Amino acid sequence: MTESQKRQKTLVDEFSQCKDWESRYKKIIAMGKSLEKLDESLYQEKFLVKGCQSQVWLHAHLDSHGKVILQADSDALIVKGLVSLLLNIYSGLTPDEILSTSPDFIKELGFQKHLSPSRANGFLSMIKQIMLYAQAFKMQESL
Repeated sequence: MTESQKRQKTLVDEFSQCKDWESRYKKIIAMGKSLEKLDESLYQEKFLVKGCQSQVWLHAHLDSHGKVILQADSDALIVKGLVSLLLNIYSGLTPDEILSTSPDFIKELGFQKHLSPSRANGFLSMIKQIMLYAQAFKMQESL
């Protein structure tokens, strides 16, 4: 089992303990509240995720071990929680690991059924942006 598969399984296990969607939403919001605030320099338009109804800033850099470190914030509580979920899955993985990680947890958690269409689109836009960062870092490594 890969690191990303372990992370997804842990996340699915945690959320499966929630009895209903109200408690899942509360858990998502709590996860968002635990996100560290971004450095002020990262609240720039170039870090905004396109396709999100709320404002979502997503920044990535490679650490000295070749791992992608993701940082994010949002102006909406639930969206902030959703981006926190993504950071839990993808941050700290190599570009190759990110690119080979299918977001299976979305289906397993039932997000496609329980998120509003605009939130679901925004969530997919965040995943797409993470994949774009990983592709860019992978291309950098090959130069």
